[in-house]
Amino acid sequence: MSAKTRYHFTGICGTAMGAVAAAMKQRGYIVTGSDASVYPPMSDFLRGQGIEIAEGYREENIPAEADVVVIGNAISRGNPEAEAALDRKLLYQSLPEVMKECFLRGKRNFIVSGTHGKTTTSSMLAWLLRHAGRDPGFMIGGLPKNLGRGGYFGDSDFNVLEGDEYDTAFFDKRSKFLHYLPECVVVNNIEFDHADIYNSLDEIKLTFRRLLSVVPRTGMAYVNGDDPNCLEVSAGAPCPVTTVGFAETCGLRIGDVSYEEDRSSFTLGGERYSLRMTGEFNVRNAAMAVAAASFAGLTSEEIRAGLEAFDGVARRQEIRGEVNGIKVIDDFAHHPTAIRLAVQSLRQRHPGSRLWILFEPRSNTTRRAVFQNELAESLALADIAVVSAIPDLHKIPEDDRLDPAKLSADIARHGGRGEYVTEVETIVERVKQDAKPGDVVAVLSNGGFGGIHDKLLAALG
Repeated sequence: MSAKTRYHFTGICGTAMGAVAAAMKQRGYIVTGSDASVYPPMSDFLRGQGIEIAEGYREENIPAEADVVVIGNAISRGNPEAEAALDRKLLYQSLPEVMKECFLRGKRNFIVSGTHGKTTTSSMLAWLLRHAGRDPGFMIGGLPKNLGRGGYFGDSDFNVLEGDEYDTAFFDKRSKFLHYLPECVVVNNIEFDHADIYNSLDEIKLTFRRLLSVVPRTGMAYVNGDDPNCLEVSAGAPCPVTTVGFAETCGLRIGDVSYEEDRSSFTLGGERYSLRMTGEFNVRNAAMAVAAASFAGLTSEEIRAGLEAFDGVARRQEIRGEVNGIKVIDDFAHHPTAIRLAVQSLRQRHPGSRLWILFEPRSNTTRRAVFQNELAESLALADIAVVSAIPDLHKIPEDDRLDPAKLSADIARHGGRGEYVTEVETIVERVKQDAKPGDVVAVLSNGGFGGIHDKLLAALG
């Protein structure tokens, strides 16, 4: 059978799809692609690589001579190109399958998984390896500031992958991370999430057990030793397991933590480390990155230097501007635990400030009623919590929807101050009327939230 040389990407403008398509083009494959929404910066990046992109999905977009159609996980049955691949009996694969065959096999793959902290921890680990001259490949769901992009594959022995437990494709309901051939796995924490595809926490635990079941006996799993779900999942795993955390029972214990306004320091394995980030969860993220980097062979000196130079991740407590003494901060948090941790970190970083949280329930989980009470508890920790309208509410079954009006009342019941304001412009006006110098306004969404950050800065000015 002849080698596969021609790949067509259906859904090419996704962050991961685009990064892999570009890496394959650089390796000499013939690459084409299509997407419903073709816009910068990804469209410019891909065209700059010489990749032809069609706008809109049509059967004729797939070249007659294509060897493989790569179908993104946002593509479902009914998509003209998915239907054409089936009708024409073409070889179709998911993105994780293509990554496995073209970039991961035979390499040292480090997978960072868990409900929270994956993006930050994988960004830190990839940066530690790069700063130490190892030039790792990486695939990360956010934008690490040091790395300049979310995905890259070179010729290094190392790859760092943000390991997502979400499903792979419409034709493969296994978690993406099960395709990544891990040598080393980090499990930051395990909670219920992705209510659109998982029915229970037990189903999520099962997929993490499956991940640990494919780590070789020469590999390592670093798991959160303070998280009962992580301990349960890793009990009896066939690979070596090291617990990392604050408990005395942890194999690698985090100790002597100190927090300053813009820095955290801690001891791990008898070595002292410091990073220019605040909050307990960032210390946990850093401890996991340090442990994995040590397993990769980096010295404590290399790790210390890399951590000191780490600039963080876009949209993770990123200060977007300050006007008249009022700070506007962008954050990605969209799960009750992530919101609680974000509030805790913002309090540490801005002691004495009045804290606003502007929350857009946008993820598949937060648009559902499953976390109605937990969201209220977390948002009540802010001084003022404003909840926006829920995007694309029609996509959620009526009896399964989050009730944002009730959410604002529940916030008050938990001792906070909650408000339900449907329109972005009205939220901006609300903040403009009541915000005063010294306030911190944190915008929490996993989407664009109607460009609210720039609108706030303009209005406050």
